[in-house]
Amino acid sequence: MAREFIRRRYKSFASVTAAAMIGAVVAFQPMGTVHAQGPVSVADLAEELADAVVNISTSQKVEGRRSVPMPQVPEGSPFQEFFEEFFNKQNRDDDRPRRVQSLGSGFVIDGEQGIIITNNHVIEGADEITANFNDGTKLKAELIGTDEKTDIAVLKVKPEKPLKAVQFGDSEAKRVGDWVMAIGNPFGLGGTVTVGIISARNRDINSGPYDNFIQTDAAINRGNSGGPLFDMEGNVIGINTAIISPSGGSIGIGFAIPSKTATRVISQLREFGETRRGWLGVRIQEVTDEIAESLGMDETMGALVAGVNEEGPAASADIQPGDVIVEFDGQPISSMRELPRIVAETAIGKEVAVVVFRKGEKVTVGVTLGRLEEAAAQTDQGEDETVDPAAPADEPSEILGMMLVQLDDALRAEFNIDEDIEGVLVKGVVPGSSAEEKRVQAGDVIKEVAQETVRTPADVQAELKKLKEAGRRSALLLLSNQTGELRFVPVRIED
Repeated sequence: MAREFIRRRYKSFASVTAAAMIGAVVAFQPMGTVHAQGPVSVADLAEELADAVVNISTSQKVEGRRSVPMPQVPEGSPFQEFFEEFFNKQNRDDDRPRRVQSLGSGFVIDGEQGIIITNNHVIEGADEITANFNDGTKLKAELIGTDEKTDIAVLKVKPEKPLKAVQFGDSEAKRVGDWVMAIGNPFGLGGTVTVGIISARNRDINSGPYDNFIQTDAAINRGNSGGPLFDMEGNVIGINTAIISPSGGSIGIGFAIPSKTATRVISQLREFGETRRGWLGVRIQEVTDEIAESLGMDETMGALVAGVNEEGPAASADIQPGDVIVEFDGQPISSMRELPRIVAETAIGKEVAVVVFRKGEKVTVGVTLGRLEEAAAQTDQGEDETVDPAAPADEPSEILGMMLVQLDDALRAEFNIDEDIEGVLVKGVVPGSSAEEKRVQAGDVIKEVAQETVRTPADVQAELKKLKEAGRRSALLLLSNQTGELRFVPVRIED
């Protein structure tokens, strides 16, 4: 029916544009099957918001460097003196300090106070920061505070009159497929509007410990960094910060810091000039299917505690290595990477309930959170760490593909193992075994098997026998390297 309409309307079907074709098909869809369409136009919205978006230009002084080598010329050549004079002058010029400029985007969130938000990487290292407004006004900006972990910076300008400002919306209320609009300064062009949809949520692009990006196909290019990602009500639901692009230009994969993450960081930067995050004091690693099975968990979820800081809140609450944190302050922990972000966003000094899976059952403990930055300064351990379960270590014994021996003073000296480390020494690993696949190495010390302490190879055998009788296919080993750093490794019992 739609095609017949188009033929009659345009005489020749071949001459119909794709846009007319789509419009006609949509118009003739039966009632009840038409889903929400994109906005007919975002012109009014873009015009309303443009004055709140700024271009950020920065400059910094960098040291020069000798970059032009003099070509080799035959000794005694009549051109030698000429080349030496020319290239020595060139390199003297290169040695002089010079100013480097860069461009980005930002947006005003407080017109009275002149508060502007952008990315940390846009202004990092800058000696001068200038905010360029849509009406041509240029104002020098003062840096209030930055947060490298979330790539957020807060700037302040002194306007003669209140600035046009925008407000944050609720990024958590937005769904994949919702329309969004970006305004920014791509490639220095300024005032550029692009439209797309939310392509995905909660993206981890390995840029920091708190990755939780909104992915969008709205065109984002170099220079868009720090600019706002708006919903169709004109609220900022994200701060554009990164793209994936082999060519350097937009291929429809851009990422924005969600407003839920940004607002808390911005509030702290405005109030304190720094961030103040919660700290639990644990080293964690991912719960794999093998680890979940070896622990008797019904589903693969949570964050496995590989180590506990003796001075941290977790130690005071009796959280132990081998516990799997499955809930924190009422929020389920479906994967390891969720825990550091949730802990960091929790108020310092707050007492929270933490549910851990321990030896076949769930146990609830109360924890009073410390402050991450203070912990980092005092212990040099920084934030709640994640552990690579495949990180190199050490091992020996013909059990599960490992050559195991009881640890004594001679072996401590041979493998340089700290005196306070107790357990069963791995003296070698059978090639092709599950232990080798998990990167168990000579020098590793097995402290626990299935959360039970072991001191001899016989202890290891006894615990494995229990696991086999219980129908387990993997054994969860707690390994220590020579310095005492712990990690959990699941090894197949079939070996």
